[in-house]
Amino acid sequence: MSQTLKVALTTLGCKLNYSETSTISRQFIEEGYSLVKFEDFSEIYIINTCSVTENADRQFKSLVSKALRVNPEAFLIAIGCYAQLKPEELARVNGVDLVLGSKEKFKILSYLKDLKKKDFGTIHSCEINETDFYKPSFSIGNRTRSFLKVQDGCDYKCTYCTIPLARGISRSDKMSNIISAAKEISDQGIKEIVLTGVNIGDYGKGEFGDKDHKNTFLDLIMALDEVKGISRIRISSIEPNLLSNEIINFVSRSKTFVPHFHIPMQSGSNVVLKLMKRRYLIDTYMERITYIKRLMPNACIGADVIVGFPGETDELFLETYDFIQTLGISYLHVFTYSERDNTEAVDFKNEVPKNIRSKRSKLLRSLSVQLRRKFYKNQLGSNQNILFENENKNGYIYGFSANYVRLKTPWRKDLVD
Repeated sequence: MSQTLKVALTTLGCKLNYSETSTISRQFIEEGYSLVKFEDFSEIYIINTCSVTENADRQFKSLVSKALRVNPEAFLIAIGCYAQLKPEELARVNGVDLVLGSKEKFKILSYLKDLKKKDFGTIHSCEINETDFYKPSFSIGNRTRSFLKVQDGCDYKCTYCTIPLARGISRSDKMSNIISAAKEISDQGIKEIVLTGVNIGDYGKGEFGDKDHKNTFLDLIMALDEVKGISRIRISSIEPNLLSNEIINFVSRSKTFVPHFHIPMQSGSNVVLKLMKRRYLIDTYMERITYIKRLMPNACIGADVIVGFPGETDELFLETYDFIQTLGISYLHVFTYSERDNTEAVDFKNEVPKNIRSKRSKLLRSLSVQLRRKFYKNQLGSNQNILFENENKNGYIYGFSANYVRLKTPWRKDLVD
């Protein structure tokens, strides 16, 4: 039966989810299923969910409706973080037939004995403390770059975050497995690897089933720097308290690691950072940025910022706005705070009205446009090595410089590496 069945997968959320979706898709291919685009007719649709924001919840329901319009009889499966956190809620969505939690999603093929539509979705979801194993994952299918998972879970207790509830404790892949995966990616002709995880600076914890660090993140990137055939390695996101000067030093002189850092900030106010239970204050953040810019003046530096957190007054928001302007960073990812069940912050007082949250979000998004424009302007006249994508988009070919400047030029096939 599997020889004739089509399966379509799509992903919401982070690069880590993309790496896992790609790995799951290869499981289906190995079993003889036919992989099709999510927009096409399929007997099975799989949505890898995210639950960081309310918007991701709405996106899930929209994708369910989209799949059912193409094939009303399709078997529809929800996996991922939202599926672990709120399986009953997903199972009640019209058209959803199967919901798999964090432990079960990698065993998805074993749950497909019966593909009949159901009135209420079947749930297979473990307690999150059972999610203490590690599943290696990486994406293949895009010739330009691959997302390589090196770490999963988080032991931090940020008051707004559901990720530890959805993905469990911090744990890491063995370094030998990661190096083997990097070599396999290289053998596919892929030129760029993006290292992903929930808290990748914590790499090494749980590598051999315990909490001790046999290897550190610095050990890992030094080993990856020696893999042949990879032109670039990019660090997707790393906590400022885990981004050591030694890591920055190494990237500055690396053969393959690029001058691009994404460093979550979340707030530029020490008052708010303490309410969030972040593990640093603004002085530490400033020190990291200053050190990067001293060694790599043209480095691209991005930051995550949450606006509208409970207790964020107008004055505290302006502290964040002004702090960002002093940093010389390149862009922002702005998130509007949304209440998430089973987090500490959901019970905090001094809630910020949603219209104020929206206003602050727009202000920071506008600031991000200004920051990116200034960063791009500073790169004019420089010589850059561009890694072009292999698609012809309306007569243009697009690519990124090592320091994450996006460029386009009229389509030329010979530019595709």
